[in-house]
Amino acid sequence: MSEELEAAGAAVTAGLVAAVVEGTSAQPPSPASPAQCRNCGRPLSGAYCAGCGQSAHIHRSLLHFGEEALHGILHFDAKSWRTVLLLVARPGLLTRRYIDGQRTRYVSPLALFLFTMFLMYFVFTTSGVSVTPASLSDADRAEARSQLATAVDEAKADVAEHEAALARARSQRADAASAELDLAAARKTLQAVEAALAAFDAAADKGAPGGAVQPSPAWSAHLETGHAALDEAVRQQLKNPELALYRLKNTAYKFSFMLIPISLPFLWLMFVLRRDIALYDHAVFCLYSLSFMSLLFAAVALLALAPLSGLLALITLVVPPLHMFAQLRETYGLGTRSALWRTVALLGIAGTAFALFLVFVLAVSMR
Repeated sequence: MSEELEAAGAAVTAGLVAAVVEGTSAQPPSPASPAQCRNCGRPLSGAYCAGCGQSAHIHRSLLHFGEEALHGILHFDAKSWRTVLLLVARPGLLTRRYIDGQRTRYVSPLALFLFTMFLMYFVFTTSGVSVTPASLSDADRAEARSQLATAVDEAKADVAEHEAALARARSQRADAASAELDLAAARKTLQAVEAALAAFDAAADKGAPGGAVQPSPAWSAHLETGHAALDEAVRQQLKNPELALYRLKNTAYKFSFMLIPISLPFLWLMFVLRRDIALYDHAVFCLYSLSFMSLLFAAVALLALAPLSGLLALITLVVPPLHMFAQLRETYGLGTRSALWRTVALLGIAGTAFALFLVFVLAVSMR
């Protein structure tokens, strides 16, 4: 008897749902129709709506506000934690898995690279040497603020672009996980540059208007490199070292992606005889390796605020080669000796690539 009642109840429920869908197809559903998406009105067939991607379960608790706040600030889901932990403990395994096609479980190397570069830039800007608006001339102060305002506008445009990409992915019922991660990184960048602009304005308000410009070093007046245009550019930069340093950091952050094409040819030469390795594999290796180094240097910059100079020197000297060795060995399936000599070579490659990148950044920032 109970089975018959359950069957009759199910039939009645199905009939009611069909009637609701038929009668309200052009309108959002009422709160009393749990079989439909509360956002777009489509019938639900699982935990998420197939049309807009909204969760079928609607939270109505204050605790969920806290969860959403943490998610919005950190955006660190299981995929992110899994990626970061492997990046630190088993970088070669992470790189190998991603190359072999295990990608839905991990953050893409490019998205992780962009986020860690932003994080390192933000840490260096807030904890290191920064521009003091009161020490700048009126013209330099206006130029610095203009650059920050331009960065805010560019970040807003980037957020809008990623929002449109996410909307397209959802409308096409494609995998939107990568688009969501890119959008979260773009929003964090926007928050950072907006915070930098607000901090700059606050510091300018506290300082006296029209503060004196720092005097240039005496030796800068007699600087001779043999190249007239270069000498003049250097003199202009040395008129205000703080502003020059700000430009240098800003340019390095904007063009950090240039480290990849600079490094790839050198890495390819180390494995030129390995026909089973593609250039794409080296690109994934570089992106994950640079992501770890960015996290490491950001951590070192934070630790530098405490009196830990001996520990910082040890970390800076020991951790990078150990990480390179571990990543090389497991990514490319190398033996101990082969991984060792390639680690030494990779250290030299890293220094050369950084020097070339620094020349590029200096050339761009001094224009």
